[in-house]
Amino acid sequence: MQFSVDVIVLTYKPGKQVMDLIRALEEQTYPIRKIIIMNTEERYFYNLFYGTGFLEKYKNIEVHHLSEKEFDHGRTRAKAVQYSKSDIFVCMTQDAMPVDAQLIQNLVDALMGQERIAAAYARQLPLPDCREIEKYTRDFNYPDQSSVRSAADVDRLGVKTFFCSNVCAAYNREIYENIGGFVKKAIFNEDMVFAGHAVTAGYRIAYAAEAKVRHSHNYTCMQQFRRNFDLGVSQAEHPEVFDVVSSESEGIKLVKNTIKHLEKTKKRLQIPYLIISSGYKLIGYQLGKHYRSLPKGMVRWCSASKTYWS
Repeated sequence: MQFSVDVIVLTYKPGKQVMDLIRALEEQTYPIRKIIIMNTEERYFYNLFYGTGFLEKYKNIEVHHLSEKEFDHGRTRAKAVQYSKSDIFVCMTQDAMPVDAQLIQNLVDALMGQERIAAAYARQLPLPDCREIEKYTRDFNYPDQSSVRSAADVDRLGVKTFFCSNVCAAYNREIYENIGGFVKKAIFNEDMVFAGHAVTAGYRIAYAAEAKVRHSHNYTCMQQFRRNFDLGVSQAEHPEVFDVVSSESEGIKLVKNTIKHLEKTKKRLQIPYLIISSGYKLIGYQLGKHYRSLPKGMVRWCSASKTYWS
């Protein structure tokens, strides 16, 4: 059976990589009905595309602009879904690059190949400039084996049961609508909140290792701190999902496994940086979890999403 597919891409100050992403999507073996671009701040978008004629080459691209104040990780994606009428929609970020022309096909197969799959997310491979610690984190979070998770896995997998990433993830529209879609206000983590609601409602989440994108970041310690602060905030705001599982144990497991990896690959000199950066992550996360007890000025300073607090 052929399912209709739309792709939703969020952009902000887009560079040439967005052109490369559009080309890669247009070359997919599985037909994409429409590419919906949700762009924050119109002036940045046209700095890239103005006068190039690039967008005019493709008839299936739809662009919607919003201001920084209007942007929200949940609401912006939920609004984009309203522009789509397809059976399946795929959420992507501007810095995710398909590894091959089978990305959409593999996501569709994972999403629709079994019953009650609400979402299927892709494997993220590191970019060539990725640091060793981040490279291992990618392997830890995105292994080479596909899997399907449900409520029956919560005791065994904990928070990993709800793992999903809108860097590249496909959604079954019917199930998405049934459980209310993305939360309309989200500082971060709207994908895992949706996955948590889906699992609680009796649906399942698929990890499609065959569907691959290249995506990684070399964050500084302070960037990690602020990102994890926002992660903690998102969990504090959705206790219905995250109070039933422990995130800390998964973080400790990652640090221990990364140390073993650095020892095995004779890169022990990176262990001190791993410990320091992990400390920044933990402090940011814990402050985010308890953000309601902090002064408003401190909350805004800690957060990577300043406009969320406006």
